[in-house]
Amino acid sequence: MRPEAQIEFFESQTPMSKSFQRQQKEMDAKKHSFRILTSSKSMIWTTPPHWFDYLNLEFGFTLDPCAESNTAKCRRYYTPEENGLLQSWKDERVFVNPPYGRAISLWMQKSYEEARDNGALVVCLVPVRTGSRWWHNYAAKGEIRFPIGRLQFGGATTSAPFDSAIIVFRPRPQK
Repeated sequence: MRPEAQIEFFESQTPMSKSFQRQQKEMDAKKHSFRILTSSKSMIWTTPPHWFDYLNLEFGFTLDPCAESNTAKCRRYYTPEENGLLQSWKDERVFVNPPYGRAISLWMQKSYEEARDNGALVVCLVPVRTGSRWWHNYAAKGEIRFPIGRLQFGGATTSAPFDSAIIVFRPRPQK
């Protein structure tokens, strides 16, 4: 009998210990949670309140263009129906926690261009995706801050399965 066949036979004949079964169930639950957290079914990651408060102390935000009525962080905000991508952010101090799906590149482009062309100060809370085009085309052109550890987004019981970054696009000085 080949060594692999011996191992397979042995494993098939050995009852799993309760400890091993418990560990296997925990691993399966973690895999399931990871699949849900990394799927594109839910692209909304509610901003951790203490992170918004910390950044707001420094920047004094006036606009949240990626908000739901019940999650808005600023007095002035745009809902998905109002589509913050189509609105002017001219001279605003903007906090952006964009949907983390495919549209994130549009939000990063808008953030970069509003700072460059319209005098907006834009602060983005985004997943670290250094292998993506939007990261190199836009995020890398801003001031990048890396929080220590992984964020626990609003309503979550565990930390996100990805690292996050704060990207700051400062307005270009007018000539």
